[in-house]
Amino acid sequence: MAGQRPDGGESTPGGDRNAEQPESGRAAFVAALRVRRNARWGLAVGVAVALAAFVLFVALPGARRSPLWYVALGFVLAMSTGGLVAFLLTVGRAVRLSREL
Repeated sequence: MAGQRPDGGESTPGGDRNAEQPESGRAAFVAALRVRRNARWGLAVGVAVALAAFVLFVALPGARRSPLWYVALGFVLAMSTGGLVAFLLTVGRAVRLSREL
């Protein structure tokens, strides 16, 4: 049957994973590259850069247009900067790990 394993046990669609079994595959790859940590750092740096740009170019000089446009541009700046920082951190980690091999 399709739901049975060769050892006689039943398989589940989600696959119950034991906490004792080591991670393998994509999850281990993501954990080794510290993708979640890098994404958090990227988001923090992106928001900081966007806030600094908003203050320097909009708040201090006094914008004549609707601040809503600047908030939307700030969001785009924050996400793109955050993505770039996360990418660079992840690539740096991958290079360091590859040198250890």
